Amino acid sequence: MAKSNKNYNYAFVFYDINEKRVNKVFKICKKYFIHHQKSVFMGPTTPSKLISFKSEIKKVIDNDEDYVTIIKLLNENSFDEEVLGKKMEDDNTLFV
Repeated sequence: MAKSNKNYNYAFVFYDINEKRVNKVFKICKKYFIHHQKSVFMGPTTPSKLISFKSEIKKVIDNDEDYVTIIKLLNENSFDEEVLGKKMEDDNTLFV
């Protein structure tokens, strides 16, 4: 995949981390994004914050066991959210 020079302003982060490291990853994600649901975070960001976030995450995860994905968007208006089933108590929905 070619490297992009776009300035992403919003991101979703999903992870599946070994339980030995999950609390550290959770704390890093919480520092940069809004906790949405279990291992899902989202929120506004800047290119420099994304670089810092990735740097911190890479220091904690084990590349052979852990999985982190970052979906980057140009802005928070370029997607739609649909929730099915019971809404989580601490769930931050995108729309009011």
